[in-house]
Order: sequence, then structure tokens, then C-alpha cells
Amino acid sequence: MTIFDDLAAEQERLEEILLGLDGAQWLSASAAQGWTIADVVLHLAQSEEGVEATAARRPLRARLGAVAADTMDDRAAEAVRLERAAPAEVFARWQRARQAALAAVRAADPDQPLEWVAGPVKPATLATTRLAEHWAHGLDITGPLGIKFPDTERLRHVAWLAHRTLPYALGLAGLPPVALYCELTAPDGAGTYDTGTYDTGTDRSATWRFGPEDAKSAITGTAGDFCRVAAQRLDPAQSGLRASGPHGATALGMLRTYAA
Repeated sequence: MTIFDDLAAEQERLEEILLGLDGAQWLSASAAQGWTIADVVLHLAQSEEGVEATAARRPLRARLGAVAADTMDDRAAEAVRLERAAPAEVFARWQRARQAALAAVRAADPDQPLEWVAGPVKPATLATTRLAEHWAHGLDITGPLGIKFPDTERLRHVAWLAHRTLPYALGLAGLPPVALYCELTAPDGAGTYDTGTYDTGTDRSATWRFGPEDAKSAITGTAGDFCRVAAQRLDPAQSGLRASGPHGATALGMLRTYAA
């Protein structure tokens, strides 16, 4: 399975959930503050349209970049406000956008970086960020509705992204990069992953490892908690994650899977 296959699978899971919602649910509050579930899906559609544009080597039609606002969150909120529509229209727009974006990143030259929000990234990394965002917003959609949204082995991509993005996150805070080792208990049924080598076995106590094992600072715990903290869906203090070493706690507080 490639990252593109896993992105498709994550989007298909969300699509199946959305197909089962009624009108009232679409217009109900999501876990994303100030947004309905339709707003969340509109945001995903707008983002995917940007992905398709940049992967096809057209000028990035990033509504988030074109809207005047101080932060990325403010830009996203304003873009959604400007283009709110009926749930059926929003859903169809996201379906079209996500299919076009996936086809475009699959077809892109894997070695040529693409323009994106925080700087150029290769197609596989861009696909990873899209999987992370669809998963995080899947939590925003399913949580308030009480819909089951179990962790899957696809979280290994989200965990990898959080670890890989740590120098960027620290840099935003004016801090130098640090060496960090992460040892995470994978969701049931997932294989063992060691920073680049993935075994698709079904060891129910498998562990995902990122970073140098001799690093003085470390984070350990479940992959689900690690990814939720990085996606800003769980307070580090409320997670079961354990930080150790001189920089472990700082790194835990800085984890993220998205650009500022």
C-alpha cells in the first residue's frame, strides 16, 4: 500500500460516514469551533482544490492564502464563510475535489516538490498532510455525532508527519531543533514501523518507532494519543503520553501536523 492508497482509503471511510448523515446532522455543530459539519467538509473541499492545482503545476489556487486574515485558522474560517452552500452541494464539491486531487498527486513527478502552504513539499508528503487533515476532521465530524471512528494503521503516516514536522514547530516558537525518539503503541492489528521500514504483520502489540534510539529526549505512549495531540485534538496533559529527557516535554507541547 502506498501513501496515495492510504489517503484514498481514509477519504473513502469519511465519504461513507457522510453518506449516512441526514440534513440536520450536516447542519449540526462539529468539534471544530464555530463550524458545522458542512463547514468542515467545505474546508476540506477548498483545500483539496488547492492540492489539485499545485499538483497539476498550475498557480496554487489556495483560498486560504488569498483570503486576507492574520493566521491560517482565520483564513480558513473566512474562506468557509464566503462559500457556504447547501450540504448536498458541499458534499458533491468535496467528492469532485478529493478525486481530482488524488489523481493529480499520484501523477505528479515524485521527486519534484510542489508549492504548498508552509513551503514546497514532495507529492508523497503532500498526500501525507492530506491524510492527516482528513483524519483530524473526521474526528471533528464523528465525535459530536457519536459515530465510531476507530484508529487504523493509517495513523502511522500521521505519527511520521508529527515527528518529521517537529523542527518546523520548534522553529515557529524560536527554539532550535532537538533529537527526539518516539516509541508508540500501534492500533490493534497494525504492523511494526521503524522510521521507514513497515512490516504489515498483525502483531496486536506492535510498536512504531521514530527518531534515533539514543536520543536523550523521548515520547512514549499510544499512537492514537500522539496523533491527537499533534492534530490539536487532545491536550498533552490529558493524554497518556510520557515525555522524558531535557526536551521531551517541550517537544510534546509543540507537536503538530499542520502549517501555522
